[in-house]
Amino acid sequence: MTAPGSLLSQILLLLAGAVLAAPLFKKLGLGTVLGYLAAGVVIGPVLQQIIDAEEVLHFSEFGVVFLLFIIGLELKPSRLWQMRGDVFGLGPAQVVLTGLVLMMLAYFTNMADWRGSLIIGFGLALSSTAFALQILNDEGDMNSRYGQRSFSVLLFQDLAIVPLLALITILAPGTTEAEATPLVDFAVAVAAVGAMVLAGRYLLTPMFQVIARTGAREVMIAAALLVVLGSATAMQAAGLSMAMGAFLSGVMLAESSYRHELEADIEPFRGLLLALFFMAVGLSLEVHVILDNILFILPAVPIFMAVKSLIVYGLCRLWGSSHNDAVRIAFLLPQGGEFGFVLFTTATAAGLLSSATASLLIAIVTLSMAFTPLGAALSKRFLSGETREELEEDFDGAGADVLMIGFSRLGQIAAQILLAGGREVTVIDDSADRIRQAASFGFRIYFGDGTRRDVLIASGIERAKVVAVTTQKRETTDRIVDLIRSEFPDVRLFVRSYDRIHSLSLRARNIEYELRETLESGLLFGRRTLEALGMSENEAEEIGDDIRRRDEERLQIQAVQGLGAGREMLFNSPVRPEPLIKPKRAPVMDEMGSEPAVAETS
Repeated sequence: MTAPGSLLSQILLLLAGAVLAAPLFKKLGLGTVLGYLAAGVVIGPVLQQIIDAEEVLHFSEFGVVFLLFIIGLELKPSRLWQMRGDVFGLGPAQVVLTGLVLMMLAYFTNMADWRGSLIIGFGLALSSTAFALQILNDEGDMNSRYGQRSFSVLLFQDLAIVPLLALITILAPGTTEAEATPLVDFAVAVAAVGAMVLAGRYLLTPMFQVIARTGAREVMIAAALLVVLGSATAMQAAGLSMAMGAFLSGVMLAESSYRHELEADIEPFRGLLLALFFMAVGLSLEVHVILDNILFILPAVPIFMAVKSLIVYGLCRLWGSSHNDAVRIAFLLPQGGEFGFVLFTTATAAGLLSSATASLLIAIVTLSMAFTPLGAALSKRFLSGETREELEEDFDGAGADVLMIGFSRLGQIAAQILLAGGREVTVIDDSADRIRQAASFGFRIYFGDGTRRDVLIASGIERAKVVAVTTQKRETTDRIVDLIRSEFPDVRLFVRSYDRIHSLSLRARNIEYELRETLESGLLFGRRTLEALGMSENEAEEIGDDIRRRDEERLQIQAVQGLGAGREMLFNSPVRPEPLIKPKRAPVMDEMGSEPAVAETS
């Protein structure tokens, strides 16, 4: 194959690189982002099979556009308003402080005069939205507290591109006062955002309603692409970033009933184009620039990333983040961003930077991107004694016939049966790891503490027909049951019990149904063992049914006698069971391994 190859050959190379690199790097624990980067470096600078990396990069930036649209779909305007303190407080503080510090470093290393150094400082202050959000998505941390704060900073950085481009116009040599129109540019940008909000509120939802009536899925996909690309193009024409336009259109559709279908339609395009973007960054790596300036780059990249990380860490702590969250954010946002490419290229055209300096800066930004996944993995070494991780409580879309509290082993199986039966289930759990694991299997679980009344209300307990408590710890289950019985006495409660004593305790609380997790599995296990020993299936089933029936009878008797009598009956009975003669004489054993209970003789 000659370089550059045909268009088809290039497409095949990129697809092959993605298919080979992503699983390999994921297996090594390095993440898919670094895999795509490595594939791009091998295909481009090493093998030189694709030379025109700029064209690939320009096209693949739509991956970032689609990513921001999907994130916008997950953020209702009310939720976005709640983030305003971080977006317009922490965000500006990070950009301004980091930009000024890096400006001074650039000036004292003679990279440019004060005007060029100012652009260098603020260009490097911007982080990569694509890299940071992809890492958050891979780790399942998008809804964590540090994930939301990181996104707020990135969102402001995307907004900052407008005044920074205007700043280049002002600082450019030979620019007259009449030519510099930052106020006009700002007014146009604000008007464009306002027009986008109005269009989203009054045009988009009615449009999708009309399209949905046609029943043509391909038209719905075309409409989704039209909205994303149209809003991105409109914002770009107004001087904003394309990603910002897509994000705004997503936010406007966040409360639409078509939100989930739009997300499903866009997701394949987002994943493929975003992978292509990371590969294009690897393709654009200028190896000769790195080699020619290796003595400058080797210290410059880690110093730049360390300075940025320290500033981000300090500001996050000042804004109330815990040490662990501040560390995670600091190691997530130390790299340069894709908008840095735009700033440095524009500054070069305006005469503020030389082409050699711009190439050097682009190489530094690219290398910082490449090191980001490794830095994110390294951040775990700096975490202090880890407290229980908490995610953002977001109950948007909650409220179903069944509210399940606790996604335990029993809950997971029960939820599958309910979903297969056509019933919607709202599941809440307070384990961030369990929520991430469940999300990888397609379950939507809300983060929340079931022992809190406000969480139960937010998750739709007042609309639920049945509440299933399937938490693992007996103490937690009792607290939830007591709270629900006190605050929501009319709720139908189905509860997983820990053991026999716990079952009696739950029945004393007047719940509708309880079940020990080990009961049915133990009965089935015993039946299968009897069958393996030669007993017929019907006879083994009869014995299992008999044990189940008499176990229930005993529970009812013990519940009437009281828990104390039941405990004494379980553990202090002087009567020993007789050897098994007939199925109906089988002894009933407590599942926790205590002394056998009295076998009925009548």
